[in-house]
Amino acid sequence: MGQIITLKAADGHEFSAYEAGHADMPYALVVVQEIFGVNSHIRHVCDTFAKHGFHVIAPALFDRAEPGVELGYEKADIQTGLALRSRIPLAETLLDLEAASAALNTGKVGIIGYCWGGLLAWEAASQTNNFAVAVGWYGAGIAARINETPRCPVQLHFGEADTTIPHTDVSTIRSAHPEIEIYMYDGAGHGFGCSQRASFDLDAYELAQKRSVAFLEAHLRSHAGHRAPAEGILIDKTASS
Repeated sequence: MGQIITLKAADGHEFSAYEAGHADMPYALVVVQEIFGVNSHIRHVCDTFAKHGFHVIAPALFDRAEPGVELGYEKADIQTGLALRSRIPLAETLLDLEAASAALNTGKVGIIGYCWGGLLAWEAASQTNNFAVAVGWYGAGIAARINETPRCPVQLHFGEADTTIPHTDVSTIRSAHPEIEIYMYDGAGHGFGCSQRASFDLDAYELAQKRSVAFLEAHLRSHAGHRAPAEGILIDKTASS
């Protein structure tokens, strides 16, 4: 089980985050939420990675629009999440991801994101220098940003039956970035990695998880050593969950 901490971004914004594992673990990872907030599923994702030896932080990105949001997976929740997302500029979200990376206080940090977080993992890999490796699961919108060049190795996962991400989008990404590992899972829909969704696909989840863990470990294996906490980062371990 992890705990709730408080972080501060470079622009002074304070926000909550879920932390799992501890600083002595071999690997460090930022987990990026879906459009449903840092809910019980995302906390479970963090706890699972902690069991694999990752020190994990999942920043509550919705805090910039409305603090403390945790949504479920009903249609109304989707609309609420999309509305919240639309109120947060990408530049500010990236500041929060950078703050989460700095709070992990290690030489190499990975990032993995799901749904909205899958796109944000791509953006963080392309627009910041904070991450040594990035993984995205069913991130819609990447095809519209193929002119961006990731600054670290990237691995992407898509469901073959995902109606929100056309096959042409995946083909576009493959063509523009042949260096990127891209996997498509037969019969899997959007959100196939979330056990709380009707689209959950155990076989696809287990294979994608195995590939993700191996990819992250391979690129995080050689730590550059611990560094001093970044200026302006507040880590307040005030509550447990």
